[in-house]
Amino acid sequence: MPSSAPPAPVPVKQPPAADRVYAHVKQGVLDRRYEGGTLLTEGELAEAVGVSRTPVREALLRLEVEGLIKLYPKKGALVLPVSAQEIADVVETRLLVEEHAARKAVPASPALIERLEELLAEQKAQAAAGDLAAAAVTDRCFHAEIVRSGGNAILSRLYDQLRDRQLRMGVAVMHSHPDRIAKTLGEHEEILRALRSGDAEAAVEIVHRHVGWFSHLARGDVR
Repeated sequence: MPSSAPPAPVPVKQPPAADRVYAHVKQGVLDRRYEGGTLLTEGELAEAVGVSRTPVREALLRLEVEGLIKLYPKKGALVLPVSAQEIADVVETRLLVEEHAARKAVPASPALIERLEELLAEQKAQAAAGDLAAAAVTDRCFHAEIVRSGGNAILSRLYDQLRDRQLRMGVAVMHSHPDRIAKTLGEHEEILRALRSGDAEAAVEIVHRHVGWFSHLARGDVR
């Protein structure tokens, strides 16, 4: 008997056009393909993503609400640089959340220690390969794991709201201060060592020094 034909592949459903444009522009801003000061036009974005201009407008409005771009009618969308005030606000919020989280993380569970060790090894490999965007994502995950370990869902959601700003600042800093990458990895090792040994005050002090370093960047924009 003739063999039956294989089943036809199920077509993969694409996200809505506006969501695709939104993701394309946002990722471009976060990994600095679209740096601060870049003017994006609807036509260019529509061509890049393969959509009409209507979903481009919808996506750009969402990105303007999030503070990543500024719309100028009949001209396009300007990618906003990371401002001094934004740096100061992010640093202040991170210190409030992360110092509390570091203290609450002690005694650290074996699962948390194992996960932080994995993330640190991953970030080292990414830094060695020169993948700064990926290293910034892993950097952010390292800190988020400590915050989540406290079990406070409200605090975790508050911290998650900083995600895009942290990633954008992290990539910008790694590009403009390449010597900072090694220091970041070293301080992550110190935080891990303090948590492993159960020294809450040492963990808090290292987090304060580690996150607080960014505050001097608030004297001017990160380019």
